[in-house]
Amino acid sequence: MSTRIDPETAAGLEPPAPAGAERNYFKRDLFASIVIIALIAFAMEAWSWVAPVYIMPSVVLTGDEILTILGEDYIHIVTTILRLLFAVAFSLVTGSLIGVIMGIVRPAEPFIKALVVIFTGVPALSWMLFAIFWFRGTEERVFFILAVILIPFYALNVYDGIKALSTDLVEVVETFRPSRWQVFRLLILPHIVPYILMTTKSIIGYAARMTAFAELVSVNTGMGARMGLAQDELNMQGVIGWTILLVIVNLGVQAIVAWAEKRLLKWRPEVSVR
Repeated sequence: MSTRIDPETAAGLEPPAPAGAERNYFKRDLFASIVIIALIAFAMEAWSWVAPVYIMPSVVLTGDEILTILGEDYIHIVTTILRLLFAVAFSLVTGSLIGVIMGIVRPAEPFIKALVVIFTGVPALSWMLFAIFWFRGTEERVFFILAVILIPFYALNVYDGIKALSTDLVEVVETFRPSRWQVFRLLILPHIVPYILMTTKSIIGYAARMTAFAELVSVNTGMGARMGLAQDELNMQGVIGWTILLVIVNLGVQAIVAWAEKRLLKWRPEVSVR
């Protein structure tokens, strides 16, 4: 009597979890998030009982401030979101192209890589100060700051993705004598898409924070600039209100990226390690 051994089981792997298990994970994470939010709100309210309003306002005051922002200053929220999305989209395309050039053009690889690595060593504050000196327009300033900070992330990750290509797979493809465009379209592009999405998921929260920071330092519109104005007016509920809305924007954009990743990579089987 023979016993069939599943290769995945023998390798210590498990098949993808069923849809019901995925929903249970979502419910568990949602419940944990609600509990943490409730604890934070309780801590803020308790602190407001013993602290002046310019140190820690009550939850009610903060909620009223958020409603006021949504009713009167929503244009600043839209401005920040558009700046963030446009800069990330531009950085994704430009950084990915730079990474592809580094990966497939051998003579240019060391020079472009050195330039990208040097750019990653420049502090974000320096880029902000450069933008203030170099650009008169506010939109150009924010766009420049975000682009020079985000592009190296995509360039280096896409470059690493190309270097991770299987040598055996490349040799198999080359036996069919494809053109360079066919190699890129059929081999390189499908391989680097997960790296591009992974990079976007990793940096989107950082990009949102840098957008607010750039607005605070270099412009007078957007969520970061309004946070700075609230700080100048000693309006602590305004600072907290804008912070909460920035967190919501950040989580919303991350959810969109996660949805896009799931749709674009639905062909890839998911395997869990026991």
